[in-house]
Amino acid sequence: MLRPDLERLGRFDPVRVRQRFLAAFVPAATRVVMVDEVAAGSIAVRAEDDSLWIEHFYLSPERQSQGVGSAVLKSQLALGAGRPFRLNVLQGNRAQALYERHGFTVDHEDAVDVFMVRPA
Repeated sequence: MLRPDLERLGRFDPVRVRQRFLAAFVPAATRVVMVDEVAAGSIAVRAEDDSLWIEHFYLSPERQSQGVGSAVLKSQLALGAGRPFRLNVLQGNRAQALYERHGFTVDHEDAVDVFMVRPA
């Protein structure tokens, strides 16, 4: 799902993408997004000492721009127990607008990623 954005940035390497995903994948922190009893994506939320990290938030293309991402994000933010949330999104990814609508702001960025934070 990230391949087009990674290719746009000249950063697509299938081996690196798989290694990065597997290194950060925690099954217990991952939830499948279901819409009408059909898997529509996934989201993982990882707890750290000072914040919660949203990772691996993917929606199938046919479920994007239908309010599904907003609904999932709202439900995760409600579970935050007064802690800030953090995430990173690829430069130029339209998901950044979704996060901004839900109170995330840019903390810092590099040539590949935009790191965002939402205060508690």
